[in-house]
Amino acid sequence: MNEFTSDVAFTPTVKAIQSRKGSRDSYARVEQRGGWRATITPDLAAFIEAQSSVFLATANAEGQPYIQHRGGPAGFLKVLDEHTIGFADFSGNRQFITQGNLQDNDQAFLFLIDYMLRQRIKVWGRARVVENDPELTAKLMPADYKAKPEQAILFTVTAW
Repeated sequence: MNEFTSDVAFTPTVKAIQSRKGSRDSYARVEQRGGWRATITPDLAAFIEAQSSVFLATANAEGQPYIQHRGGPAGFLKVLDEHTIGFADFSGNRQFITQGNLQDNDQAFLFLIDYMLRQRIKVWGRARVVENDPELTAKLMPADYKAKPEQAILFTVTAW
């Protein structure tokens, strides 16, 4: 169990490098003030739901990383509650690397970028693929969007 939410990224090795390179003290102060957020705030929810693009990072059981772009109309990412982001996963190239990785290792990462506002949000968490749930998929499907949903992905936020 992590002592601070930022421990998801700031491992002991990272903290040692931060100490050696002079940035550890400033990050330690952030940790002492409560660290990174672990719940979705209204401001974060608005940012997430305004995006038309996201990068989803996963790793397989051996730790080999993979990043996949997901996109749709603004609002294709839906905040379901203060811990959960969901989206309909549309039919694609049929490689299923992300789905295989999540089956073996549910740790995942979302990287959201708003190029116009020059803002980015990094979200750590756990994700899972939900198949054969037409009600959930319909709930996550953007209105009047013609892409074919294949399944849903639910992402539980650990830190951001």
